[in-house]
Amino acid sequence: MLTARSHRRLWRKVRALSEELELPYPFDAETFLALLAERRGRPIEVLSVAVDAAIPCGLLMTTDHADYILCTPGASALHRQHILVHEAAHLLCGHDRLPTPETPGVRALLPGLSPDLVRRVLGRTVYAEPAEQEAELLASLILHRVLREGPGPGRDHGRAGTLVGVPSRRPVRPRG
Repeated sequence: MLTARSHRRLWRKVRALSEELELPYPFDAETFLALLAERRGRPIEVLSVAVDAAIPCGLLMTTDHADYILCTPGASALHRQHILVHEAAHLLCGHDRLPTPETPGVRALLPGLSPDLVRRVLGRTVYAEPAEQEAELLASLILHRVLREGPGPGRDHGRAGTLVGVPSRRPVRPRG
């Protein structure tokens, strides 16, 4: 459980991280991952993996030479974008360098991989974990920044903006 002080510290840290990032315009999660991979000096590959409902819809797996984001193929475009940015947020926060306990469901998903590698899979499903809260907050702030900074003068975010709480800027026609 976060104290009020640690909550404020988390917000300051994550807000600063989100504001310093170079974001592609127009925003595309795959392009964002390519920029992050370049910044980190190691590839990030997105893999579509069909999983059952007991396993999270996105996982981050790090190896000695590359990072892999596993994503369910049936996710909507908006959900896929959030999954990719959330998993990228784990990398941005340095969670790939933290020791991680074995995650439930990972052995079932990746039975052919060594236990040492599987322990480095970041696929937590409990949002009460500090690393999950930090990654989720960073992903949300990044996507909020995307909506805030683009597109052009009218900033019409259309249906996707409405789904994430940004009102459309379309002119309202008076009745009558």
